[in-house]
Amino acid sequence: MDFQDAPGPAGGAPTGSTDTEQQGRAARHRRIAWIGLGIFALLIAFAIYRHHASTNARMMGLKGFGGPMPVSVAQVGTADVPVVIDALGTVTPLATVTVRPQVTGPLVKIAFEEGETVRAGDLLAVIDPRPYQAALDQAQGQLARDQAALENARVDLARYKRLLAQDSVSAQTYAGQEATVRQDEAQVEADQASVETARLNLSYCRITSPVAGRVGLRQVDLGNLVQANQTTPIVTVTQMHPMSVLFTVPENDLTRIFKHAGAKRKLVVEAYSRDMRHLIATGTLASIDNQISTTTGTLQMRALFENAHSGLFPDEFVNVKLVLDTLKNQIVVPGGAVQNGPSSTFVYVVEPNDTVKLRDIVTGPTDGNMIAITSGLTAGETVVTDGADQLRNGAHVRIPGRKPSAAASAPAAGADLARCARLAAARRRASGMKAKFLTRAYERLGCSRRDSKT
Repeated sequence: MDFQDAPGPAGGAPTGSTDTEQQGRAARHRRIAWIGLGIFALLIAFAIYRHHASTNARMMGLKGFGGPMPVSVAQVGTADVPVVIDALGTVTPLATVTVRPQVTGPLVKIAFEEGETVRAGDLLAVIDPRPYQAALDQAQGQLARDQAALENARVDLARYKRLLAQDSVSAQTYAGQEATVRQDEAQVEADQASVETARLNLSYCRITSPVAGRVGLRQVDLGNLVQANQTTPIVTVTQMHPMSVLFTVPENDLTRIFKHAGAKRKLVVEAYSRDMRHLIATGTLASIDNQISTTTGTLQMRALFENAHSGLFPDEFVNVKLVLDTLKNQIVVPGGAVQNGPSSTFVYVVEPNDTVKLRDIVTGPTDGNMIAITSGLTAGETVVTDGADQLRNGAHVRIPGRKPSAAASAPAAGADLARCARLAAARRRASGMKAKFLTRAYERLGCSRRDSKT
């Protein structure tokens, strides 16, 4: 065996040593990657902790240390509250006419602009009238000829009648002349019908609007040959004034509706936009259907609106309020003031010493954001509208922009001093981030200013 060919220490690094270095570099790269991920996770955790700690510090400064809760308030007032039934409706025109030609011929004139408003009888289009004028002239000529023949037959009948009295002609000849007169009379009547038909076809060459309304987009262009009663219309005319809205109400509300609708007065109907922010039009209830839908348990009704400003557009979906009655001088509060408990509905009433008292109430109809109160409140009282979820009966509150009352100033001052003392004690015991958060709460509540004054 030749030992000189075997690799030695001077012949380069062994293969096993190279693999070990590569594995070491890979392990170092993995450690660096894990360290980077760990640092990134710590940064995220620190940011989350800081956010929650700041929030907790604010809550501790306001709630945990006995301070009055800041709230928004409103005064109880009086107003007229309508009793309404809400429904969804569809704007439906009273008349929508699809204008189609009734005679065949080339379209020689378009007399309307797309989207314009027309009156009943206004000219919309003209079909070439010349063939129909010629047919009318021919029918009138045939009528004149047959009328002359009838006059001649009647003259002969009168002569035969005199001759028959003189026994100069036979009775058969006279009877034949009578039949000729009746035949000519029938022919004249047929000619008159032909003249009327030709005149009617000629009038169809002038296409007029059957109703007043707005014309749509033109479907046939000038110069095209149109056919009588073709599928494609020339244009569509939609009546815009007045406009109706079809809506449905549940069958459970029919008793109330019929009670008020039978009082010989028109019920008011209001049409609102989809978001209920814009009153589009106000109208009256016009008609009620005679059958309840068995599939939905609802009854369809129609309301009429003047629609003077064209605010209601065909096939538009609207929110409908059917006004049954109006309650006068009702106690009303904003909807945010009313709280629903497990056994009752209540509000928090602000007392003169800036404390709140839980008061059970009975609610009535709702008008937008205002709720009628049938019992439990009187006009002029102050109720909490925002922040009531963190209150309890007898809690102290702070109303932004209002100076605390004299009755509440002394207890509030004592409460502030006690709160600052608790914050100072907690800050002395804490360390690190918690001590910084407590220091911020201490300064935010003005405890440092009180210390400087003392």
